[in-house]
Amino acid sequence: MSEISAISIKNLSLNLGGAPILDNISLEIASGEFIGVLGTNGAGKTTLFRAILGLIPPASGEIRVLGAPVTRGNADIGYLPQARNLNPQLRLSAREFLKSAWRGQHWGLPLYGREAEAAIERILGLSQAQELANRPISELSGGERQRLLIAQSLLGNPKILLLDEPLISLDPARQQATIHLVRQIGLEMKLTILFSAHELNPLLGSLDRVLYLGRGQAALGAVAEVITAPVLSKLYGTDIEVITVNNRIFVMASGAELGLEAHLHEHDHDHGHHHD
Repeated sequence: MSEISAISIKNLSLNLGGAPILDNISLEIASGEFIGVLGTNGAGKTTLFRAILGLIPPASGEIRVLGAPVTRGNADIGYLPQARNLNPQLRLSAREFLKSAWRGQHWGLPLYGREAEAAIERILGLSQAQELANRPISELSGGERQRLLIAQSLLGNPKILLLDEPLISLDPARQQATIHLVRQIGLEMKLTILFSAHELNPLLGSLDRVLYLGRGQAALGAVAEVITAPVLSKLYGTDIEVITVNNRIFVMASGAELGLEAHLHEHDHDHGHHHD
């Protein structure tokens, strides 16, 4: 008997505000895979994540999570949204923030007990956030707040982690530290991870496969299979040339050199929130 896929998508079409976003896509993601999810503004990265979470119903087709139909509030899925509501003025300590998040995820429990305490300490350790535990959120840097939000997404011991643009606003060093941390957490907890990003290059060396979305379609496979001129030309609807230099991937479109997503995502960098 074959192993149940972490996420199985068959003939899925998704609309947003009446506009088609994804059109009849099918793919299988195995348990334990680290998948980079890429695509231009409006390609459907955030919309796909929200559909996996049960927040957006399919126009047609189906999504199954760990062999079961999608359900809203599935505790097997941890989620770091792109629009993150962590007020930097909060005087709560990092540990108190996680305690309040635990209560929110376990509504109706009368007490914060030893089980919660042990779970939060474990999560602080996994996210390398022990030294942040007693500091007010208002004193944390952007990278430290990001670690805390990753810790929050691990509450409830999920099996699947959806991270929507976790590298936004981080400098290159902190981007690499975040990718390394997420990879280590994934290995430790045996998680399936979908990690959306503006650019592929920071993720090279960490990914198992890449899922590229464009013009309603999806391509899933090894980087060498997906990041090719024919595949990207089809997804972008224009002639694309792919060039590899010093283990970095660059794209040529209409005679202009592009860092894989530099031009195609310039508005993302300007606004720092999703448009899917």
